[in-house]
Amino acid sequence: MSDPERRPGRAATERSTRQKRALAAVLDATGGFRSANELFLELRARGQNVGLTTVYNQLRALVELGEVDAVRSDDGETRYRRCETGLHHHHLTCRVCGRTVEIQGPEVEHWADEMAAEHGYVEVSHTLEIVGTCGSCAAGGRRGASRSAG
Repeated sequence: MSDPERRPGRAATERSTRQKRALAAVLDATGGFRSANELFLELRARGQNVGLTTVYNQLRALVELGEVDAVRSDDGETRYRRCETGLHHHHLTCRVCGRTVEIQGPEVEHWADEMAAEHGYVEVSHTLEIVGTCGSCAAGGRRGASRSAG
């Protein structure tokens, strides 16, 4: 058994739970992808005393649990959003306004499995992000703007 002085106290456990709930509330209210820093700033604006490292750690855990999607934007920053579905899916994202649609791709799944098998790979996973300009932005002439998914 570990040293009792090294175990987190009740305050640390409550803080972690409070911070998890606060982050979950922000993610639930967020429609698009947002960076860890944007989520951190939103938490602070809501009066939450939370550190940026904690936000990153919580996001990593939520991604591993499959509760949050993570995509890398054109500028290389990872952005996060609550999954709409628990099923494996991909994203179609507008590079102008950040609107994102979750899409299924059975053909992609089949192709990925075939490529893995052909090259002797097992336990394969993949992500597919399709970036373009949504109909609203295209109709509004906002094609030339470039913005990270958000």
